[in-house]
Amino acid sequence: MPALSEVCESAYARSALPSLPAGLTASPDSLTATAFTNKTVSNQNFYPDASFSYCNVTFSYSHDGSNDNVWLTLWLPAPDKFENRWLSTGGGGLAINSGSSSLPGGIIYGAAAGLTDGGFGGFNTQADAHWLLAPGTVNWPNAYMFGYQAQHELAVIGKAYTRKFFAMNDSTKLYSYYQGCSEGGREGWSQVQRYADQWDGAAIAAPAFRFSFQQTQHLYQNVVEKTLNYYPSPCEFSKIVDETVKACDGLDGRVDGTIARSDLCKLHFDIRTIIGKPYACNATTGGGPGGPGGPGGPGGPGGPPGFGPISPTPAQNGTVSAQAVAVATKILQGLRDTSGKQVYVPYQFGAQFVDGATKYNAATGKWELSITGLGGEYITRFLQLKDINNLASLDGVTYDTLKEWMIQGAQMYGDSLQTNWPDLTPFQAAGGKVLHFHGEQDDSIPPASSVRYWESVRSVMYPKLSDAASTAALQSWYRLFLVPGAVHCSPNQKQPNSLWPQTSLDVLIQWVENKVVPKTLPGRFFYGANQGKIEQICAWPLRPFYTNGKVNCVNDQKSVASWQYDLSGVPMPVY
Repeated sequence: MPALSEVCESAYARSALPSLPAGLTASPDSLTATAFTNKTVSNQNFYPDASFSYCNVTFSYSHDGSNDNVWLTLWLPAPDKFENRWLSTGGGGLAINSGSSSLPGGIIYGAAAGLTDGGFGGFNTQADAHWLLAPGTVNWPNAYMFGYQAQHELAVIGKAYTRKFFAMNDSTKLYSYYQGCSEGGREGWSQVQRYADQWDGAAIAAPAFRFSFQQTQHLYQNVVEKTLNYYPSPCEFSKIVDETVKACDGLDGRVDGTIARSDLCKLHFDIRTIIGKPYACNATTGGGPGGPGGPGGPGGPGGPPGFGPISPTPAQNGTVSAQAVAVATKILQGLRDTSGKQVYVPYQFGAQFVDGATKYNAATGKWELSITGLGGEYITRFLQLKDINNLASLDGVTYDTLKEWMIQGAQMYGDSLQTNWPDLTPFQAAGGKVLHFHGEQDDSIPPASSVRYWESVRSVMYPKLSDAASTAALQSWYRLFLVPGAVHCSPNQKQPNSLWPQTSLDVLIQWVENKVVPKTLPGRFFYGANQGKIEQICAWPLRPFYTNGKVNCVNDQKSVASWQYDLSGVPMPVY
């Protein structure tokens, strides 16, 4: 078997370029190959600690008849570590990749792993950079590449390159997988819904599918604040969350500073009891940029952009007002139109009010509206087709406006971005497996969104079966796990006994290759007194309850029902 240094040189790597599908042309001259040895990763969200060596191969290809240039980066393990596997990876925010932070997850499990720049102008360039050819004109090739095409091409080219690089026989099985969270989760579903045999399995977390609803709902908290004419300070919002956690912590049978049963919190906690509670926070100096969008930190997906510098804030103290609780209550109901009909799902009790973060006006001494950039840019650039990255104001914007924007986006991008097709029969028939998980305290994508999709797939694919039979049928190839206390694509430092399924890809591999059905999902404690320990996460629709510190997965139909919403405010099916 050749050494890594023998195969990771330009001539050999170039010889492994496969024949591409019709309409695509590779650029051999663009290819570079660089060997890296003894790379170490630790304390990552999506893969365990490891040391490894790999070959980084980067090259470009183009679509015939166009002037585009699409770049791929592939990490290939040393030949003696290759285990006949391929891994595609996705992005976050409006980025189609998460940088090299996502690729170790493949190498660790003996897979070649790849990412794409989508043809957007480089690995650090997001899809929105070239969304418009000009104001009023969508760059539709860009939209379709972001929507699904680039990930499909990555899988097709990456698998073919892997087979040739490792000189695999045609009769040898190459197992193919996907891992991604947030936008990366949506990208994963974009393939599962379209290409039956592209992957053997997909590990998908907190997907940003139902794209027009998801992006627009980021503005809901802002519209609540403007409608009720009250803008809670960060400290007041934090106090509401902290008191919610304190009140609901023990409802799951264990007092550990973590809400494992946000459904019981919703059913039994009266948030009005927080009115009058004192809060106090120190001043902050501010300065520095907001968090960048696109590729995220090591082992995780990209996140929404920070949109500008972080402003200094004064010391904050007072008591939680009735107005602040009214804002929180309205937010936790989820978007309803002006007739009171439900339009979209809310975040869970205990989640931070990130979308509603306010800004301090030093001149007036008041907290004011701060329009969330991720939601605002979706409206201006994707719907209004203006080359602007945020709304200037929310004047005239009502709950009905948000509903109209959701529907408009679903119509405009139904065949590219929406990504909520519920009939997965071809994927299931091809033997594919999906491991889908979502943090219960996610403050960017409501976990009820994932529940809704799982239930939609169940009802569409198994309409004549009983609840028990249809659940069993779906769980035989598609399992959903709600992760106690976890936030967006990560464990929750504010609830230190939250879990995160760090080895989800390994669990998926065992399911696909060895038929080890994941009845539960192992979650790791990243913080707190249990740091480093493992606890099992229950598969939906079972819910966790702790007895003598041990988790039990229980059937609680009232709690399950609390996750499901009649979206009668939308005049079309919302899968």
